[in-house]
Amino acid sequence: MADIISFSSKRQREEDEKHLANQKRKIAAVRQMFQCSHCASKCIKCGAPIEGESDPVIPPKPLRIPYRFCSVCSAEYIDYIEYLKGRCDSDRYWHNETWVEAWGKWIDYQSTIDRYIKSKEFVQLLDELKSTTPDL
Repeated sequence: MADIISFSSKRQREEDEKHLANQKRKIAAVRQMFQCSHCASKCIKCGAPIEGESDPVIPPKPLRIPYRFCSVCSAEYIDYIEYLKGRCDSDRYWHNETWVEAWGKWIDYQSTIDRYIKSKEFVQLLDELKSTTPDL
């Protein structure tokens, strides 16, 4: 009789395992969102390290760069904004309509990610994790 397995304890163990797996998926989703898209030590566009860059790009006074770029991507972003304002440099022949489209789509993607992070469902996920996980 000692080898008899309690169905209720087995069911509870399975539910606990499912809950733990679900919790791990939630944590992975949050980590990916913040580690991959908001890493402070790499360029948000190309992924190059940006800590201690010796050649920072200083944008024109009225331009605020809303992303954390390396110096190369900063310069390209400034060129993109200038292109949209009708001030393009003819020496930069690679700044064509496809280049403008690529930048526009990348900015749209970033905007979508920002809206997702602020969505009520993602905020709910963060709240759930805060109440069940001490290190978030």
